[in-house]
Amino acid sequence: MKRRAFLQQAAAGAVATAIASPAIAQSGQVRWRMTTSWPKSLDTIHGSAELMCQRVGQLTGGKFQITTFAGGEIVPATQALDAVSKNNVECGHTLTAFYFGKNPVYAFDSGVAFGANSRQQAAWLYYGGGLELLREILRKEDVVNFPCGNTGVQMGGWFRKEIKTVDDLKGLRMRIGGLGGTVLTKLGAVPTQIAPGDIYTSLERGTIDAAEWIGPYDDEKLGFAKVAKYYYTPGWWEGSAMITTMVNAKAWDELPAEYKAAFEVAANEQNLLMQAKYDARNPEALRRLVAGGTELRAFPQPVMEACYKSSVETFDELAAKNADFKKVYDHWKAFMNQSNQWFRVAEYRLDAFRLSAPAW
Repeated sequence: MKRRAFLQQAAAGAVATAIASPAIAQSGQVRWRMTTSWPKSLDTIHGSAELMCQRVGQLTGGKFQITTFAGGEIVPATQALDAVSKNNVECGHTLTAFYFGKNPVYAFDSGVAFGANSRQQAAWLYYGGGLELLREILRKEDVVNFPCGNTGVQMGGWFRKEIKTVDDLKGLRMRIGGLGGTVLTKLGAVPTQIAPGDIYTSLERGTIDAAEWIGPYDDEKLGFAKVAKYYYTPGWWEGSAMITTMVNAKAWDELPAEYKAAFEVAANEQNLLMQAKYDARNPEALRRLVAGGTELRAFPQPVMEACYKSSVETFDELAAKNADFKKVYDHWKAFMNQSNQWFRVAEYRLDAFRLSAPAW
């Protein structure tokens, strides 16, 4: 009788424990939604989000499934951070520069004006302490951030008129957000942030005079060459445009360790593959654009110098009034000064020679 009573009590306890445990522990199945900031037509950047989610499923035997949604399908393209913070969706695939108005320090996550290239950005984040700093700040929004892609240095954008002097920036209405827009404001430009899907019509109607997006492969798909003649380089405001997956902190904390590992592996994988695809596709796209009549231009040296001076002034002003920005900026500057010294020794010297040498 005692043994029977013991078994009955044990069974009752097991049932109670099962009811109290979260569903994830019962079946191992997890279903998440990922909102992105991109239209589906951009197979590199939106496609990278889809590949990342597919990879998570593969690594977990199909038990952890994440469904991707293009910008606007659940929330507008530039509202992914708020949606994740409020746990309206579990995760978002976005560019943190979109949320510069919320806290300018987020710019360091995506990349800042005249800042790190993609390799330096990865070094600072993964081994220089940058990721820990940014996660500490984003946790205040109940968000955990994961690097998951990079476009590399971007193009300077599409312009309806030539930029010959610094004065040509005055009154220029340009689609550019974040830190780059703040820098250009000092030089008289009028920046505005427009979602990717609305850039073409804004240029076509003359609502804006110029727009930056990413680079030839995506810009060709979005048709900008049809509504703006001049294509400028470089995109000095984002020497490294890193893409970030933001995850709701509560949703993340509830994941089993093996699912967390699968998620991070998939994010790291796309951090390599996204830029590799851009680097492979951009040369072909640029040739097509130029052959089709696009006029490729480089920003004149005096314009670059003025933008650099304005960038440093903007950094100092933001650091003086934003404690988060100052903390990260000081840390980032120390790392970048050392990193730049190393890149001058080997990378820069080889690149400068081979890119000016005759073609193979």
